[in-house]
Amino acid sequence: MIFKRIGDGRPYPEHGLSSRAWAAVPPRQVRLDELVTTKDTLQLAALLDEDSTFYGDLFAHVVEWRGEYYLEDGLHRALRAALQQRHVLHARVHPVGA
Repeated sequence: MIFKRIGDGRPYPEHGLSSRAWAAVPPRQVRLDELVTTKDTLQLAALLDEDSTFYGDLFAHVVEWRGEYYLEDGLHRALRAALQQRHVLHARVHPVGA
């Protein structure tokens, strides 16, 4: 099992973070098996593209809500890590709610 669960959508409330605000969140390691995806499909081109992070953030975006870690952005990075036999992903983790 790569992820804790495959989700379809964002169950947490809107956080309103802009790209600039995400960039201010320091990255840390998150175990792949603790992540719940918010997407159940992936564009294969994004997974295979060596320059997939050229215009975006180098780190995945994870929302922590009600004790769960939701992978909001970076599914292709997480799958690439799993294919390389890594068990952790460097991500920016933003807590929502209390």
